[in-house]
Amino acid sequence: MKLFAPQHGEMPFLDHLEELRWRLIYSLIAIVLGAIVGFFVVDHFNVLGILIQPIEPFLHGSKLKYLSPTEPFFLTLKLALLVGLLLALPVVVYQVWAFLAPALLPSERRVIVPSLYFGLALFLTGVAMAYYLVLPVTLRFTMGFQTEALEQAIVVGEYLSVVTRLLLAFGVVFELPVVILILSVLGVVTPEFLAAKRRHAIVAVTILASLLTPGDVLTATVLMMAPLILLYEMSIVLSRLVARRRVSASMAEGGA
Repeated sequence: MKLFAPQHGEMPFLDHLEELRWRLIYSLIAIVLGAIVGFFVVDHFNVLGILIQPIEPFLHGSKLKYLSPTEPFFLTLKLALLVGLLLALPVVVYQVWAFLAPALLPSERRVIVPSLYFGLALFLTGVAMAYYLVLPVTLRFTMGFQTEALEQAIVVGEYLSVVTRLLLAFGVVFELPVVILILSVLGVVTPEFLAAKRRHAIVAVTILASLLTPGDVLTATVLMMAPLILLYEMSIVLSRLVARRRVSASMAEGGA
């Protein structure tokens, strides 16, 4: 697939490398600036408190522990970097899009651009579901064992590692329809292929749900499997719409 400059025809390979280098530089600058802003956000808007809130009912008035004198500072830096990555994500996505867009047909660009906004909404939906629904259920289940024999001393670093992995995992897997939509636009997958592999997809979803939700069978089945299966079915519908649009465009060109 060739890349083209907007006005000067085919772009030489070395020019591609130069453009890629500057796109990467712009992305890194955005991430650094985002991390600086993220440090301010974490420090002034109690991001740590928001992430700790789901476990507070299980702490019985106590606080999360830390084991090193420097851990609070480095924990703040890690959260600042995470917030910075999220803040810089629109810039990074734009740089990737600006590099790849000249290689796409106008019809492909008209489909992919709205799908990026749709992907953002799906990502936020996945994160919200993990935070408000899956995380409390998971904590209630995992912390309900051996309560008479054991006393909790939860370390903040380990807790945040679990929380961030869970939130990001749900956000990423909710991008499934967007990924399949883009692959359908590019002609990599077809609705017939997706429908034929439905059983394989359900097995893969079951395994993925079990890995991402360390709770009971109900949590893994209902809270993760059901949305993923629905998203896969949505992906098949979107792929069919793309295929119909491609057929209509081909018939219009043939008639012309």
